[in-house]
Amino acid sequence: MNPPGGEDSVAVQSNVLERWPDCAAADEARAFWQMRVRRAAAHVRELFARSRFRLALIAVLSFLLWAGMFWMFASGFEFLKELPHRVTYDQTVAAVFAMFFAALLVMLIFSTGVLLYGALFWTQDTRLLLTLPVRVERAFLHKFQEAVLFGSWAFLLLGSPMLLAYGIVDGAPWYYYVVLLPYLVAFTYIPAGLGAMACLAVVAWMPRHRTHILIVVGVLAVGAASWWAWSLTFGSEGVMLTPAWFRHILGRIQFSQQQLLPSWWLSAGLLEAAHGSWHECVLYLTLLVANALVCRQVAVLMAGRLYRPAFQRLQTHPRPSRGPRPGWFDRVVLRLIPLPVAMRQLLVKDLRLFRRDPVQWSQFLIFFGLLALYFLNIRRFGSDTRHVAWVNLVSFLNLSVVGLILSTLTTRFIFPMISLESRRFWILGLLPIRRETILWSKFLFAAAGSFLPCCLLVFFSDTMLRVPGHIQASHQSTCLILCLGLSGIAIGLGAKMPNLREDSPSRIAAGFGGTLNLVVSAVYVLVVVTLTALPSHFYLLAQHSLTSGIVSSRPEVLAWLHFWLIAGNVASILLGLVATFLPLRFGMRAFREMEF
Repeated sequence: MNPPGGEDSVAVQSNVLERWPDCAAADEARAFWQMRVRRAAAHVRELFARSRFRLALIAVLSFLLWAGMFWMFASGFEFLKELPHRVTYDQTVAAVFAMFFAALLVMLIFSTGVLLYGALFWTQDTRLLLTLPVRVERAFLHKFQEAVLFGSWAFLLLGSPMLLAYGIVDGAPWYYYVVLLPYLVAFTYIPAGLGAMACLAVVAWMPRHRTHILIVVGVLAVGAASWWAWSLTFGSEGVMLTPAWFRHILGRIQFSQQQLLPSWWLSAGLLEAAHGSWHECVLYLTLLVANALVCRQVAVLMAGRLYRPAFQRLQTHPRPSRGPRPGWFDRVVLRLIPLPVAMRQLLVKDLRLFRRDPVQWSQFLIFFGLLALYFLNIRRFGSDTRHVAWVNLVSFLNLSVVGLILSTLTTRFIFPMISLESRRFWILGLLPIRRETILWSKFLFAAAGSFLPCCLLVFFSDTMLRVPGHIQASHQSTCLILCLGLSGIAIGLGAKMPNLREDSPSRIAAGFGGTLNLVVSAVYVLVVVTLTALPSHFYLLAQHSLTSGIVSSRPEVLAWLHFWLIAGNVASILLGLVATFLPLRFGMRAFREMEF
């Protein structure tokens, strides 16, 4: 006798059992997306209910920053469009796009791998996710999508004004603007998937040597890039802004236009769309989407086999015992730096946390290593003395690039420091020190840690460009002002607007306070560099241009340029002092009143 329901009931039950994996996967995906939507909606409601002024301020500042970048890129494309030959213009734009996206490809692979290493293996919510009745692939995919979002939002912010400016200047058709977002999203998934695969493979197969492997890969990459840049630096010299000069520059970056690179697919597809070839545009978009889906699926399959065993092995692996004696660098800080004992101890603590966290120092080395590679390869710009003022302008642009990257790093690593102390603040609260001492130690750690690499990079850039000595001194003082101001802004805002409920530095940096810190820091960098760059540029332009004879015959013009040069430097110093101490004052006041 058949059970109740007969054969139909048995068939339905067997059909449900056969479809159970698909149903479970769909239910998991729906549950995780509902969680994300509810968290985002609650966060938006909280912002509109409690922080309307802050939200309006950050929206205005973000728009001003985006608009400034759009104007800068539009001016650059207008300048390139004045080249005598259309072919040279197209080749130059294609090379710029290919080089820009190739650099982003490398940076996104490393940054996503590093972000996933911290998110998959060292956060509290990951331990909770792995205890839930969900597949390990879904837990990995949840963290993977968060890493893609946190790692690529800056790429979208920087890339969108350049692409929109090119489309407007070049008169691109309407579908060029339609495919921009799908192109960028599809491209972002490819380096993210490659970084996720590398992270899983290293932790699963070589857990004991993961840090050593990262160091070796970084050293090999820097060595190969330095060898390439060194071989290109000693090429033939040419006159700037001439057809021969453009051809030589295009030849030097020809490697970025290899047709097997996803960055080339992105740049070629967007250029085809801008030129009206919609069928080629769709072809390249399909190629990007297909490879993005393959990378994502391979990463998910690897996670299904490797993630849980790698997590368990990493958590249960015995760590080497550390002796009570500090290292040689810690002993130097404890003995030679003339600071109070409590502040020196706090500095040593932050230094140890920085050294033991590959997420921090690896991204630090990636950004500044790429800058050093670029500066090594710009010696040619300083070879033509007829363009002294323009070479000086390039040097100030390099200074602003250093400042903007430093603002990104302070937002990513310095701003979350106060929020991350909340879980163990009861230990610091038992110490016989004032709370202001904690903030001052973190400020000195950020300022001293950023001053040396930034000043070395700026000095390297000025040496390659053969900038005069007094301009180099101005650059070094501006670099010091930037380091102090950016450190003060990050520490002050981090103490004023901490996120005590979050233990992920990337999420803290991507929140409202971190975004506000990034926008304020970027505006501060642009204003400080502008105050010193404009008077210096016009002063050198008056001395080394066709109108230098007319200017030299009018002493009042030279006197006014001297006054503008001095006033710009004084104004930058005053702005640096305000940006350093005013946020620190507000942050210390809020930090004293904070309850943990």
